[in-house]
Amino acid sequence: MKANIYIDGFNLYYGCLKDSPFKWLDVSKLAQALLPTDTIHQIKYFTAKVSARPNDPDQPMRQQTYLRALNTIPNLTTILGRFQTRKVYMPLVNPVEQQNKAYVVRTDEKGSDVNLALHLLHDGHRGDYELAIIISNDADLVEAIRLVRQDLRLPVGVLNPQIKASRPSAELRRAATFVKSITKQHLRASQFPPTLTDASGTITKPTHW
Repeated sequence: MKANIYIDGFNLYYGCLKDSPFKWLDVSKLAQALLPTDTIHQIKYFTAKVSARPNDPDQPMRQQTYLRALNTIPNLTTILGRFQTRKVYMPLVNPVEQQNKAYVVRTDEKGSDVNLALHLLHDGHRGDYELAIIISNDADLVEAIRLVRQDLRLPVGVLNPQIKASRPSAELRRAATFVKSITKQHLRASQFPPTLTDASGTITKPTHW
């Protein structure tokens, strides 16, 4: 079947890549490994640009390097959301002098789940795929999956990236046509080579990845 792959980049990263040696992930190889009998038509990767942090000033550079690597995949498109930073008044773990709350700066990624759902529905309505695959364990995508299956009569599979909590969201299990788990073996077998090239030059796997 002609399959489109929709990837929630942060859900994938925090689900199975963050503390692993497999961050240099070729998502096209991963999709082919998990869907060996299907034809991968389009891959859409949803993420947002990160900012430098005092304890990790090189984080944006590593992300940019990885996005360059991803964009060497001919049928992959990157769709960017944004981060929203705001002050929130939250409880302290250890209250100080009867002060049990404090203002903290909270940063939330916005847009990836909404963008993913919109592209899933839009592509389905224009007949761009016979099978949709979502790489995420985000239950916020349940309604979009339900609409594609119910209104368009198209199958939607979920590849669950949550290795530590191997069971996917119960809501996703009920909504999807099928669910498969991404394993360490899949990740190990789906790495980019250490160096790649694009129109701007050489892309090198970040140190310690």
